[in-house]
Amino acid sequence: MSPGQLSKRVVGDRLAWVQRMLEEIRSLPLDSREAFFADRRNVWAAESCLRRALEALLDLGRHILAKGFGIGTSEYKEIAIRLEEQGVITSDEAALLRTLAGYRNRLVHFYHEVTPEELYEICAHRLTDLERVAAAYRRWIKEHVEWMDEML
Repeated sequence: MSPGQLSKRVVGDRLAWVQRMLEEIRSLPLDSREAFFADRRNVWAAESCLRRALEALLDLGRHILAKGFGIGTSEYKEIAIRLEEQGVITSDEAALLRTLAGYRNRLVHFYHEVTPEELYEICAHRLTDLERVAAAYRRWIKEHVEWMDEML
């Protein structure tokens, strides 16, 4: 794999997707456990939007590695390690992204173990973790605009 330019469209789409999914989660009644659990569809909406936001963050990380550095990854947790090695994210951000990757894997492969209460807690109190990684990507991209392919 050879390094090249990042797709402005992919970068923009993935960051917008993360933002949209977080907005959808925040539109749920997260300020009250009772209100959240009063409609069981809230749990399914929260899970779907959280999983999609996580996948968009990880897909963007993979895109940066593949297109920007010519590095392929096969595991989601490896994305965090390689992004840190390349200086895209800090060690703290990499640790956080590894945790998020592990949670994405739980949502997909061990979905039967993720409780509604756990989803509520994450959506009510931990969405800033996803925003922190998205902000790290934005920071790096802003510092490396020359790596962006302007073609849409």
